[in-house]
Parts: sequence; C-alpha cells; structure tokens
Amino acid sequence: MTIHGLGSIMSLTLVVGTKRWSSWSLRAWMALAATGAPFREVFIELRQPDTKARILQWSPSGKIPALDDGGVTVWDSLAICEYLAERFPQAGLWPRDPAARAQARSVSAEMHAGFMPLRSACSMDVVEDHPMADIPDDVRADVARIDALWTDCRARFGQGGPFLFGT
Repeated sequence: MTIHGLGSIMSLTLVVGTKRWSSWSLRAWMALAATGAPFREVFIELRQPDTKARILQWSPSGKIPALDDGGVTVWDSLAICEYLAERFPQAGLWPRDPAARAQARSVSAEMHAGFMPLRSACSMDVVEDHPMADIPDDVRADVARIDALWTDCRARFGQGGPFLFGT
C-alpha cells in the first residue's frame, strides 16, 4: 500500500494492478495523480495465483482498476476518469471547450475499447522490448488509425500545451 499526497482525511483508495502491464491501471492512476488529491494506492500484482481473489475483494467486476471513494465504488478506467473529472473539476482532466471535450471523450472511448488486433499482437509491457518480425495488416491499420487520431487532435486542439488537447 502506498499513500500519495497529504491530507488529514483521505477517502480515495485506488486499487491497481502491475502498471507495467496494465494500461488500464496506469490510466486511472495518472488521472488520480493529476487531480492532486491525496489517495491510498492498493497494489495487486497481476499474473499470480491469488490475483483474482484479491481483486474481487475490491471490485465487483473482478477487474481493476477500481476506485473507492468513501463507499462509492467505481470500476473501469474510463469510468474512473469521468468520475474524477466530475469530482475534481479544477484539475481540468477534460478540455474546457465543449467541442474539444466531445472529441476528447470520443477519442478516449475509441482508445479504451478499440484496437483489438493491436492489443492482441502487442500487449503492454513498458519494460520489455519485443520486436515483431512481421506486422499483420490489421495491426498496421490500428497503428495508422491511432496516428491519424493523435495527429488530428494535436492539429485541431493541441496549441495550448503538450497534450493531445493542449493543457
């Protein structure tokens, strides 16, 4: 367990898996850290015999990440990000402009749920490098779509800062 931030009352607990393998855990952790709110992190090592049982203690879906906010449980990384954006509007997790915010939500949903060929062929591991001898056409198509999305976001909305939608 890790404690992040300072505060006399800490109601936020984020349950995450091995962040080097779990982009879903990493996304929720980064969003919560960006709010600046104090939180407790519960780490569950993935790929262990007791992983599922430990996750079920925190998450009704049996998946992580899961956020507990004083008895309110939110699971699924995108739902956690939406919840945090509402709970901490000053953090600016979504763009202020309604058109940019709509685009950001659409892109986030596509990134969150799409690109199955890419996910299958290239699972996340931020430490190991696993070059592919041959890249399947459907994986190339996913990479091209991501490149087009990100290029469009930066061109249309990214002038105000270093992120896809600026600040």
